Amino acid sequence: MDINRIKNNISRRLGIDELNGLQTYMASHLSQPFTMLLAPTGSGKTLGFAIPVLAKLQKPGHGVQALVIVPSRELALQIFEVVRPIAEGYKVSVFYGGHDMRQETNSLSALPDILIATPGRLLDHIQRGQLALDSVTTLVLDEWDKTLQLGFEKEMKKILRQLRPAPRHVILTSATSAIDIPAYLPAGGKPTIADFSNHGDDLTGNAGSRVDIVEVPSASVDKLQTLIDLLEARPGESAMVFVNHRESADRVVNALKKAGIPAGLYHGNLDQQQRQIALEMMTNGTTPVLVTTDLGARGLDIAGVKNVIHYHIPPTQDAWTHRNGRTGRMGADGTVYVITSEHDTVPPYIVYDRSYVPDPSGCAPWTVRNATLYFNAGKKDKISRGDIAGYLIQRGGLEASEVGRICVSDRYALAAVPASKALQVLDAVRPHKLKNRRVLVSVVENT
Repeated sequence: MDINRIKNNISRRLGIDELNGLQTYMASHLSQPFTMLLAPTGSGKTLGFAIPVLAKLQKPGHGVQALVIVPSRELALQIFEVVRPIAEGYKVSVFYGGHDMRQETNSLSALPDILIATPGRLLDHIQRGQLALDSVTTLVLDEWDKTLQLGFEKEMKKILRQLRPAPRHVILTSATSAIDIPAYLPAGGKPTIADFSNHGDDLTGNAGSRVDIVEVPSASVDKLQTLIDLLEARPGESAMVFVNHRESADRVVNALKKAGIPAGLYHGNLDQQQRQIALEMMTNGTTPVLVTTDLGARGLDIAGVKNVIHYHIPPTQDAWTHRNGRTGRMGADGTVYVITSEHDTVPPYIVYDRSYVPDPSGCAPWTVRNATLYFNAGKKDKISRGDIAGYLIQRGGLEASEVGRICVSDRYALAAVPASKALQVLDAVRPHKLKNRRVLVSVVENT
């Protein structure tokens, strides 16, 4: 693709009129055969590597030209949502564990030009003889260090052996530090290091942002009441609460709900749909507080997270860095709260800007602003965002300004509506079909 066409698509389809420093660098160094891109979370790294990926594409329909391998389902979907709109004229597919295998297999009847995949699912397709990678000319290994940390090295060795001839362009990314290059990587020579990890706000897209690190002392070893008091002092502010164990996440989210704080849950014991719904309900304002393990520390791009709260001290410096990267993104200010008790050992990499001082004026109650409606039909049923918006306005009796964020997945869709009108909307739409299809609509219960 022509670089001017790519920039025009970015402006028109993503609403980004000016590339940041990282993205400008990648757009002006398209000929580099091997690049190691180092940049923090929230820096626009996905769009940064998407630009050379698109620029290297030849005419569509000749097999997989670009392969992007990522460590998690969430990151795969995030990249897909960035790349697909700007890759006009090219087929983009995303494969990951938990996705319908039959749908993915059927989609291979016409091979994608760009494939985004997690290692396990990608290898599954290869071993079934459903996918050949001999046409790949550009390879991106996003968050390569995380891929190895999660134990995918065996799968990666098998996948990379399938890349013959070797790709002409290879991009490795990391949000933390330079990576040791394994001998089995299909890239020759030393990489060009594109290091934006310490270049300041002007290069990472966070110009003007400030993140305060605040110590919140807890009189009790059980920090639940301290957490509740902290959240009750900032009603309506979005927050990600990090814990170190899944069982702790379950316990904390139940306590927050009992206290009247609209909170969602995100960890590895939930299935993919549950996790996607939890993220969407945070994004659309239904549950602005998300309790999560470190699964939520990387690969998620939730806009406007005001606060990060460490309920538990992070186990490593990397975890500290990535948790904090969920706030203060793309120029917005944020606050990081660290709840500590006398039993906690605070590592030296945690340095406070100030101590927390409770507001003596008291706390306002949390109110639930939005509710989320669930539709049991999605993209595979030819349902679009516009279809759902029109349905809610014409049949549900809502004003256009009352229809919130709409997210359409393969087999279901979610729409935010005013919480005070959710049941009224359900009653209004119940007799009516959506695009000549009987669709079940329900309120997603935050239970």
